[in-house]
Amino acid sequence: MKSQLDEIDWKILSALQQNGRITNVDLAKAVGISAPPCLRRVRALEQEGIIEGYFAQLNEKRIGFELTAFAMVSLHAQAEADLLAFEEKTRSWQVVRECYMLSGEVDFILRCVATDLSAFQDFIITELTAAPNVAGVKTHLVIRRSKWLAGGPIEGELARA
Repeated sequence: MKSQLDEIDWKILSALQQNGRITNVDLAKAVGISAPPCLRRVRALEQEGIIEGYFAQLNEKRIGFELTAFAMVSLHAQAEADLLAFEEKTRSWQVVRECYMLSGEVDFILRCVATDLSAFQDFIITELTAAPNVAGVKTHLVIRRSKWLAGGPIEGELARA
């Protein structure tokens, strides 16, 4: 269920999504309120789970991960216990940066990063295809990322898109 957010909350979310390191004083100025109520609002958004956390967006290539790929994974069985077991297994693989359960022909899509093609192939052979219940894997290497945005569209941004 969508939380009841007012215009100031949306402005706070938009500003934080653009710059998670903005100071509370600068954030308050940007959204047009004073610092104490701004901090209270941010804390409330965090407590409600609307703001889940803050992180540094790293340039994967600059830290040695030259390859990004997507792996489409099909499982032999799709009982809830089987799905949960696979999801838990993906949490142990550092190569896997994102995991989504899908509807349709494949059960999961994984966004993976690796130092090079050889390292990715090793992961596919020794870890992914060897995992319990994995029926098949199709991989797609990323040529380039054309778009990446953090979070979700802020109310009002959809009308401008």
